[in-house]
Amino acid sequence: MEKRLVPYSVHLREDIYLKLKDFAKDRKATALVRDAITMIVEGDDAFNGGYNKAVRDIMAVIEQDQWCKAIGVDQVTIAEHLNKTLEQMILPQKVNP
Repeated sequence: MEKRLVPYSVHLREDIYLKLKDFAKDRKATALVRDAITMIVEGDDAFNGGYNKAVRDIMAVIEQDQWCKAIGVDQVTIAEHLNKTLEQMILPQKVNP
């Protein structure tokens, strides 16, 4: 169920780059940029964007949990079942081109 990440290059002003570099010390820069771009592309509602990010974060935790990956019913792991259920909770948003 894990989605493949595709590399993408972005040009930044130097002041923004330096601030982002500070985040990189804590290994947060990539996730910060990825989350910001995802929220912008998926919609214009900050609440729904944050909600969708929270649901995706929960899905990622479930996907990595060894018990959820090991236990299953009818050839479907608990992780797969829970993530399929959680995916339905992601709110559709208007995209402003």
